[in-house]
Amino acid sequence: MNRLTSPSAVLAGALVMIFLVSATACGNRGTVALKETPTSGKIRIAADDSFQPIIKAELDTFTALYNYAEITPLYMPENELVAFFLNDSVKVIASSWTPSDEQRKLLLDLQTVVRSTVVAYDAIALVLNRTNNDSLLTYQNVKDMFTGTVTDWKQINPSSGLGQINIVFDNVRSGNIRYFRELFDLPEELGSNFFAVNSNPEVIEYVSKSPGAIGIVSVNWISDEDDPLSFGMMNKIKVAAVSQALIDRSSYFLPLQGHIYDKSYPFVREMIMHSRESFAGLGSGFVSFVAGEKGQRIILKSGLVPATMPIRIIQTTNE
Repeated sequence: MNRLTSPSAVLAGALVMIFLVSATACGNRGTVALKETPTSGKIRIAADDSFQPIIKAELDTFTALYNYAEITPLYMPENELVAFFLNDSVKVIASSWTPSDEQRKLLLDLQTVVRSTVVAYDAIALVLNRTNNDSLLTYQNVKDMFTGTVTDWKQINPSSGLGQINIVFDNVRSGNIRYFRELFDLPEELGSNFFAVNSNPEVIEYVSKSPGAIGIVSVNWISDEDDPLSFGMMNKIKVAAVSQALIDRSSYFLPLQGHIYDKSYPFVREMIMHSRESFAGLGSGFVSFVAGEKGQRIILKSGLVPATMPIRIIQTTNE
């Protein structure tokens, strides 16, 4: 036989249930909020393919120090990277890209605040086949090659037998070729002697097998002498030394740390980390780490130039 329950008892029971559900929900929200901190949680970040070696080195150290931090990196060409970021598919990216006025407006319309931190200075290296003896190039030589005024190595050195100059870069959507498009005001449709492969290592491989090629790679792929991959790539090619644009055209500079630091090497750019996190989460913690002392020491060791840490350049001479 079922007993009838009074209305007051039903109300009391309902209030108890509402309280329990609310308490559970609040507890869950608190757990979620605390789950991700600047040193713990699980996120994805994205980086330009060009910066894969340095981002990997930073992540290896960061996740070794903070056991509860799980960061999955995605490496992709710059155009795809920017689209990912603008579409809010990732909260943090590493690139040489800076938002255009139109992109800034889009982000403002979405009420999104982007925090940008310059963490390093990188350079774009011009790499040559090891049989190429013309490894000293003026800034004008390089500009003429890219704009199509110079298309054969004989125009650089009349005694050269290397033939046509083929310019090889990592991807049609990469930041490397975008840099030279903007610098030399190149058309959207590049010349017939431009060739795109799929990555910086593939550029190295192509140049190592093609005597007349000149390749474009981010210097952080070949700058860390302690990294076996970087060291192996350097053994396959030689790096061109380039004169400055307007100052001294009789001196040539390799993309070494000191020449990147004082910009005597002409093709220097910034490595920037952008965050659109709305709170101090794991992405922001990783950016702070890279910009902090430990992260900047990793950048220094890699052959790039730290942007937030004072450095001292020591000049040595052979006597």
